[in-house]
Amino acid sequence: MSVPSEVAIVYDCGSTNLRVLAISPSGEVVAQRKESNSTKPQPGGRPEWRIWDLDEIWNKLCKLTRGILSDIKGRYRPLGVIATTWGADGVFVDGRGNPTYPAISWQDPRTGEVMAKVRDLVDPWEVFKITGYQLLPFNTIFKWIWIRENAPEAIRRAKAFLMIPNYISYRLTGEFHIEPTDASTTMAIDQVKRDWSEKMLSIAGLDESIFPEWREPGDYAGFVTEEASRQTGLRKGLPVIVGGHDTQFAILAAGAERDEAVLSSGTWEILSFRSERYVVSRKAYEHGVLIELDVERGRWNPQFLMPASLVLEWLGRLAYRDVQRRYELMVEEASRIPAGSNDVLFLPSFFPGSGPTGRYGVPGVILGLTLSATRAHLYRAALEGLSYQLRLALELLEKSFDLRFSGIRVVGGGSRNELWNGIRASVTGRRILVSRFVEATALGASLAAFKAVGLFKTFDEAVKSLDYRLRAFEPDEEEMRSYQKAYERYLEAYELVSKLYR
Repeated sequence: MSVPSEVAIVYDCGSTNLRVLAISPSGEVVAQRKESNSTKPQPGGRPEWRIWDLDEIWNKLCKLTRGILSDIKGRYRPLGVIATTWGADGVFVDGRGNPTYPAISWQDPRTGEVMAKVRDLVDPWEVFKITGYQLLPFNTIFKWIWIRENAPEAIRRAKAFLMIPNYISYRLTGEFHIEPTDASTTMAIDQVKRDWSEKMLSIAGLDESIFPEWREPGDYAGFVTEEASRQTGLRKGLPVIVGGHDTQFAILAAGAERDEAVLSSGTWEILSFRSERYVVSRKAYEHGVLIELDVERGRWNPQFLMPASLVLEWLGRLAYRDVQRRYELMVEEASRIPAGSNDVLFLPSFFPGSGPTGRYGVPGVILGLTLSATRAHLYRAALEGLSYQLRLALELLEKSFDLRFSGIRVVGGGSRNELWNGIRASVTGRRILVSRFVEATALGASLAAFKAVGLFKTFDEAVKSLDYRLRAFEPDEEEMRSYQKAYERYLEAYELVSKLYR
């Protein structure tokens, strides 16, 4: 009888999908299942308020886990389970883990007014120096303030505040903890200390005692309880490993060299790199850079957060509705359009105020339309506009931190679009590298789990054990000349259009 191979069970939770994957030490996804995820209106709240139904999320994860265990039964043996999720969101819970107030989503608009008040209380530049974060309405600290001002009883009754991955870990183990990668999205972390900032907590009106003990990614969070075993099918006593923010695990798993940036490309794109120093420059602040804590101590992840495939999905719904093989057809048609899209220019800033063009405050814009423009022109122009956005972000990161990147490692769903990768290369003038590993977030989390159970001694050893089988997309010189002119028009367009929205 053959001995079952070993896998990590990874809960990879996003704002639109919940996935459970079984991943081997070599990085192979041997099984995966997914369910949709979405916010809900808050009962008794205003129509625009959005929350997460944590019981629904947990029940879906339990169902997915039972399915995965059925898929791998007899072939693979779980060594541990780990959860990674989106950032910024969390929940106050009582001593039994019951939420004392609903988990407010990053998509909820109610914190906008809170942010404006905080801006009057503290210099945003001072906030950036401490926390590495810009003032963004979805930052966790603004939710704390809103709850304190509007539902103070929820905080008085609370035993702890948990970020979403920590809450999932609690449901598995019955133990509270908090970890630094997700906590660094709160705008309340002292980046140098890798601990809470007294100044920011005082602004929030919270005491440090509301937070449970720190655990590092790759530490043990606890073990699967009898109740969690009954619900998920996981073995009682299975190690539960400390997970965290999805961005950090994707950056880790990319395996980038020291002179390479990492682009995690999905619904949103995050351009980042792993820094061994915490550098806060005025340039970085003014350019809109965010800095989050890396999976490892002594490292940081300066980054830009930008709209990405959500723009392409929007265009697909409008222009390619009810067509077979939508994705393939979009790429096929756009491949026949020349570089520059016959002067159709797409400004993909669907979330004004975010990303490298955030300072312009411009929403999405399409310029250069004529009667000869087709949906293929629009799709290619969208790919090019997203690539101009990437180039701007890359240049601003280099200026902010006095760096020069030789190439960009692209991970995530957006790495599978070969047309897009070629455009990225010619627009940025840098080599674009993709690997056989698409699921970088889940892969990075699995490496943390395998490190925790002793298969690897360090994160570096875990990353170096992987066979990436890299594929390179090189810049095309002729396209580079066309895109240089188009990029200059792109920058000029933001300057001009911003005047209409001031």
